[in-house]
Amino acid sequence: MSDTFLGMPAFPQAAARAVRDGQLRANLRHATHTIRDKRARAVAELPDWAELRSAGKAIKDHTLRHLDRYLVQLEEAVTAAGGTVHWAADAEEANRIVAGLVHATRTTEVVKVKSMATQEIGLNEALAAEGITAYETDLAELIVQLGEDRPSHILVPAIHRNRAEIREIFADRMASWGRPAPEGLTDSPAELAEAARLHLREKFLRAEVAVSGANFMVAETGTLVVVESEGNGRMCLTLPRTLISVVGIEKVVPTWRDLEVFLQVLPRSSTAERMNPYTSLWTGTTRGDGPSEFHLVLLDNGRTAALADQVGRQALRCIRCSACLNVCPVYERAGGHAYGSVYPGPIGAVLTPQLRGTASPVDASLPYASSLCGACYEVCPVAIDIPEVLVHLRERVAEQGGHPVERAAVAAAGYVLDRPAALAAAERLAGRTRALHPRRLPGPGRAWTDSRDLPEVPAEPFRDWWRRNRT
Repeated sequence: MSDTFLGMPAFPQAAARAVRDGQLRANLRHATHTIRDKRARAVAELPDWAELRSAGKAIKDHTLRHLDRYLVQLEEAVTAAGGTVHWAADAEEANRIVAGLVHATRTTEVVKVKSMATQEIGLNEALAAEGITAYETDLAELIVQLGEDRPSHILVPAIHRNRAEIREIFADRMASWGRPAPEGLTDSPAELAEAARLHLREKFLRAEVAVSGANFMVAETGTLVVVESEGNGRMCLTLPRTLISVVGIEKVVPTWRDLEVFLQVLPRSSTAERMNPYTSLWTGTTRGDGPSEFHLVLLDNGRTAALADQVGRQALRCIRCSACLNVCPVYERAGGHAYGSVYPGPIGAVLTPQLRGTASPVDASLPYASSLCGACYEVCPVAIDIPEVLVHLRERVAEQGGHPVERAAVAAAGYVLDRPAALAAAERLAGRTRALHPRRLPGPGRAWTDSRDLPEVPAEPFRDWWRRNRT
């Protein structure tokens, strides 16, 4: 995985800063509550929602068990339809492939339709190093790019910005990227959308190369699918002569019929719509219609390692709907930047450590960025048990070894708990010395008691009370 976000502080430090930003918290609270309330109403309209959820889970699990077969079938179908398939083991290889394909067209600009995979590998930065400028065309991604910012939400990358902030970004930065914002621009949503439309239109009309992601890939036909709400994606997918799609290998589904399930659960879980306003599907190339050259870059970048984990692999079911972010109390208060990854929120807390490993402080901290309330599992349209994976990953981090004092405390506790007589003696001693106990822990345990008191030790151990009263 790209190191674009590495070097950031671990989640506790980043979150501590974020919760002190009152404007950020207000923006997040308003946006997440609005989206999740609309989603609940949209889901309630379907009497068979539970069955659709189970079907989505079953399709994804079956595909992951036979991923090798379906990827080969996909490659054959894409090739037969006139496309070219490239395999990328990691971010570096994927970036090298895309840069080479762009250089072959003798252009120095590309337009992009929203793709988390390209953010994951740091494609924009890699292309810039090769003298190629990538223009984001999704409205929220455009806001992030113009503001020299990072995305903070899977569905709404600029969720941390309000209308006044967006107006300021457009007024100050649009001119340096192309057509300037209109004079007298206000923070009216209609005016902001029109400013973005005019700014992007000239880029669509002159672009020779587009880079996209995909929500799904159909192995049976070699068809790729992008769902979106604005129509900018369709402009990217149809106008340029060359289309390069960078897609994670887990996005494949076996058959065209499988889309029936996902095109019902995805829009309702993400934008709370019955269907996406724009659903674009393409299969290879067609003479006289759309791009004349199509390249599919299949990205691994840690996914096969996640697939090998029997508990953690369920994170690869994710269809990037963001429903888990919108109900998460931790995300609502900390925001997406605190996660140090392009994948924020509950799904990021389980997916990122599997793609990048848990060696860095930020990745090792992510499995702990949760209260384990379970709200994320309840809303997931493909039934990913995120709390289960979080606990599983916490065990992995713990096995790496923690603070020396923590290790010593755990070893001492293990010794005592394994010896009933020693435990009984320790309980009696704790009860007799309770007046001397501190209310705050020293050393590495201090953070735990910064916001809570230590539980008071009872005067008498339960086992002694039971022995005295059981008759």
